[in-house]
Amino acid sequence: MIAVVQFGGSNCDRDAVRALDHLGLDARRVWHEDGLPADTDGILLPGGFSYGDYLRAGAMAARSPVMADVRARAEEGVPVLGVCNGAQIGCEARLTPGAFTTNRSARFQCEHVHLRVENANTPWTPTYEAGEIISLPIAHGEGRFEIAEEKLADLEAENRILFRYCDATGETTEAANPNGSTDNVAGVSGERDTTAVLMPHPERATLPYLSDGTDGHGILEGFAAGRGR
Repeated sequence: MIAVVQFGGSNCDRDAVRALDHLGLDARRVWHEDGLPADTDGILLPGGFSYGDYLRAGAMAARSPVMADVRARAEEGVPVLGVCNGAQIGCEARLTPGAFTTNRSARFQCEHVHLRVENANTPWTPTYEAGEIISLPIAHGEGRFEIAEEKLADLEAENRILFRYCDATGETTEAANPNGSTDNVAGVSGERDTTAVLMPHPERATLPYLSDGTDGHGILEGFAAGRGR
């Protein structure tokens, strides 16, 4: 069962469950105070505004008691995916390196973007080809990925960058970078490739009757691919 963890202010939890159900994956919402059920074999931290983004986005949710259990499960190899606010929580909880800060525009941005698949050899990307261009929606005010140069070099060397913002031809230009993320990075994996965070919303590009495409379903299928790795 994939636990979609709800915090106060989560608002993409129902979307995530619906998208996972559409793919034939058993998912249900789990209130953070209740802890993770014993049969949890996948964890999704959904988008929203946990705790109103007070202090900074994801900071308070990352210190919720349930996150100790999330970290323990991640270390055991249970697939964990953080999306948007969930990505902010994942970074704050040190599931993955870096941090998400205020957009370069200092505005909330809601639009479709192009992403280039950087590593197709992970549980989250096997349905894509390296270099493939996909389209997913974003909806965030603090989506700019920041990381120190030496740590970015480590991510590059370890092939842990999953997606970069790009234009329709695959060029990672400044104009194609919607929020000013370092080196156009849109998603990264943790020390284990079963843990990942990304700012765009795959669950909003999975149901064909609710979006302009279904490019996101391959990412969510990673919950099946990541089990047992």
